[in-house]
Amino acid sequence: MKKPRVLVVDDEPDILDSLRLTLEADYEVLTASSGREGLEVLRREDVAVMVVDQRMPEMTGTAFLKQALVLAPKAIGIMLTGYTDMDALIAAVNAGQVYRYIAKPWEAEELKMDVRRGVERHEMAAELDRRYEEILRLNRALEEARQKLEQENVQLRHAVQERYRFEGLIGQSPAMERAYDLVEKVLHTNTFVMLTGETGTGKEILARCIHFNGARKEGPFVTQNCGALPPELLESELFGHRKGAFTGAVEDRPGLFETADGGTVFLDEIGETSPAMQVRLLRVLQDGEIRRVGESTDRKVDVRAIAATNRDLRAEVREGRFREDLYFRLNVFPIEVPPLRNRIEDVPALTAHFLGTYAPDRQVRITPGAMDLLCRYAWPGNVRELENEVQRALLLAGDTDRIGPELLSEAVRESAAPGELEGTLKGEVTRIEREMIAEALARTRGNRTHAARALGISRWGLVQKIEKYGIRG
Repeated sequence: MKKPRVLVVDDEPDILDSLRLTLEADYEVLTASSGREGLEVLRREDVAVMVVDQRMPEMTGTAFLKQALVLAPKAIGIMLTGYTDMDALIAAVNAGQVYRYIAKPWEAEELKMDVRRGVERHEMAAELDRRYEEILRLNRALEEARQKLEQENVQLRHAVQERYRFEGLIGQSPAMERAYDLVEKVLHTNTFVMLTGETGTGKEILARCIHFNGARKEGPFVTQNCGALPPELLESELFGHRKGAFTGAVEDRPGLFETADGGTVFLDEIGETSPAMQVRLLRVLQDGEIRRVGESTDRKVDVRAIAATNRDLRAEVREGRFREDLYFRLNVFPIEVPPLRNRIEDVPALTAHFLGTYAPDRQVRITPGAMDLLCRYAWPGNVRELENEVQRALLLAGDTDRIGPELLSEAVRESAAPGELEGTLKGEVTRIEREMIAEALARTRGNRTHAARALGISRWGLVQKIEKYGIRG
């Protein structure tokens, strides 16, 4: 390792030689015979300790140290002095120029010890400087990361808001239009909303739409399926717990109601909750207060609740399985989400949406025959089942750009059993219209102007029908 560097300043050559011999075993010793010469050394070299005689011609030791600490502010000053120089020494100590003073004549071991302590002090100060710079660097990096994370959160929030913007909801059937009208009326309120409908109809999407288009859109949106957890775990998940409240509670943890403060809690499958949980939910919805598991104090929360169920809660109330007071608290503004079989005219648009979602870089076309089967099927699993059907068909299609009836599931294909192909008059007209548009586009190689002319309709009318039926091409 490189030896620490010590500067010795004295106008007497014998003393310089004596000090150099005393220290050179442990240090790299630089010497100067005057204050001015010592300052020149400091302009060229970094030193840890300066051993300076007080009485020198032209420049005293205290005068030297005053200028030296401008050039080397971290260097440690040690003064060699006689008792007659005490006034100057005290002034230098008070000014912070001198770390130690050694009275003449000095003891070699005492000098070595003071120099060693001065070097250690210098190294400690240098280490503190390094750590301080590292802390500053880490703080800058942390602030940059915080700003980046905040920017990403804003971008993500805007992306989510864009995804769930009201205008982007899929489906323009009369049944869905009625649901949209109700959603619009409740957007900018704090009213509790109850979404009812079969599993897979898109209740959570409507809940997100209400949140991300309403007054609380900058706040959090948290969801919990009330039927996915046993009552004890659901209580901890919703209301939080105190450390040690139960086995596995290794730390204090806030619940979803606290997490959603200022935003929205979506309680899916609310009909699956136990009677005890219904009591706790009623309290937070009425009073805006929660109590963590294991605590005895209440906490205020400001949340909007949107609940969803696929059960008939009125029947559940009559049977005593659901609290009547909680039902009326949640059912302030009910919105029924229709099953897909009651809005079958939305199937082409939904299919086109899922094609774009799962095959964004491909131009996959649903043949008229396949679309006819999709529109004939009853969809007991609703929109979720249609989404799965499209995903499956895309996988089976491989690299081809065509999905025909043969790629659809057996359940969908069987929906067109013999005797049912005639369908209703409206269905047959829709099927024929869809087939004619697809054939016209195929003949004109996708030229919509020429296809519209061949069909005898306006180009704008053709575009509307292409979007309505989800035709690719």
